Amino acid sequence: MWGLRSRFAAVRAEADACALSKPAAAERLRRAAVAAMPLLLLMAPTAAMAQGDAPKTDSGDTAWLLVSTALVMLMTPGLALFYGGMVRAKNVLNMLMQSFIALSVVTVLWIVCGYSLAFAKGSPVLGGLQWLGLRGVGQEPNAFYGATIPHELFMAYQLMFAIITPALISGAVADRMRFGSYLLFVAIWSLAVYVPMAHMVWGEGGYLRDLGALDFAGGTVVHITSGVSALVLAVMLGKRKAGLAEDMRPHSLPMTLIGTGLLWFGWFGFNGGSAIGSNGLAASAFVVTHIAAAVAGAVWVAIEWIAYKRPTALGLATGAVAGMVAITPASGFVGPLAAVAIGAGVAVISFFAIRLKSVLKYDDALDVFGVHGVGGAWGALATGLFASKAVNPLGADGLLAGGGFALVIKQLVGIGVAVAVAAVGTLLIGLLVKALLGLRVTSDEEDAGLDLTQHGESGYAGASTGSESVAAAAVHG
Repeated sequence: MWGLRSRFAAVRAEADACALSKPAAAERLRRAAVAAMPLLLLMAPTAAMAQGDAPKTDSGDTAWLLVSTALVMLMTPGLALFYGGMVRAKNVLNMLMQSFIALSVVTVLWIVCGYSLAFAKGSPVLGGLQWLGLRGVGQEPNAFYGATIPHELFMAYQLMFAIITPALISGAVADRMRFGSYLLFVAIWSLAVYVPMAHMVWGEGGYLRDLGALDFAGGTVVHITSGVSALVLAVMLGKRKAGLAEDMRPHSLPMTLIGTGLLWFGWFGFNGGSAIGSNGLAASAFVVTHIAAAVAGAVWVAIEWIAYKRPTALGLATGAVAGMVAITPASGFVGPLAAVAIGAGVAVISFFAIRLKSVLKYDDALDVFGVHGVGGAWGALATGLFASKAVNPLGADGLLAGGGFALVIKQLVGIGVAVAVAAVGTLLIGLLVKALLGLRVTSDEEDAGLDLTQHGESGYAGASTGSESVAAAAVHG
């Protein structure tokens, strides 16, 4: 498992050896070792634990993880606003509901069995059943996942990742998927796709973890899986229906920009919290996250200015989110200059990936695949290029840091596994849900809007969402 304990011991031994002759160098080595400790706690038991010392909670680490958990939770309402502003007014409430319902459904599944299957020790693909119903998951730390924070807190932090991941898919199926079908899809997908990927990448004994593929905060687990699944489900649903005189543009870009701000704010917990401690590694991940988002947003605006002669608010928002997607897997392994390259690269790559929609004729309504699927894949590959042990001694050197192609190959394996699991899993789940409930609303329901037909409510009081006769017919059958 990357020889983590031996690497840590080597750093400490080197520090001790030069302590008398080179005090300053020794101090720098010790600081590097301390900064690396949280990832060690995440990846393997500490040397102290190996010697039998009991884990003990640290108030600073616990406080930071509590804040980070709240920040990641806020990302799901932020996503709701980000997506909600981009749909038509008659579907805004449905779009918001698709994000908010994930908070409830995934939480219940996580408590019952999801967390155990994702993080309990089991096979290389799936965890065991020893933590069903959170049995044994309490206030005491778990040495493997974080010896300085309560195990229950680690569980809650990971829950927030599990919630937002299926919610990301909703952007691709906007305006046309039955709410009940979406709900069933999310429930099954969370257990059949997300849980195995989380275990393989982060769980004890997971296949990709033991292989040495790096994913600090969810490039493969969160973004590639949701992006690829979004593409498959969008193709299964078919294109949205647009009336001859109907305006398909976003109905509220201010709402989308507010959502972008909340996502940007929450992403500091998403990546910084993945250090599992309040320390230098968390600070580094925090900083590179902001840099990548800022650079990607600026580059996206520049591309639009050149291509369309006008910079757009939607382009800035999309670029910033793409930058955060791309830096996520690399955030604990790269420095500021690499973050600049990753952010600039994803702006170019995702911009042109989105433009391919018109060529390939699929309707990914809010560009989930172009931003999360393609952006996540670039981020995972970029980790293999830019990762450096100078940033994180417990990671690995990427190709451009002198490590050769070894890490690049491992990252490609991780990307391939994520694509395969998401594509096959989504296709099978989609076919099952279609057989049981159907996937798409009727033509009349789509004309009337999903707010009225799926929820019996309107996102805006007095808003015109279609003729009263069409709406009544759609609601009452």
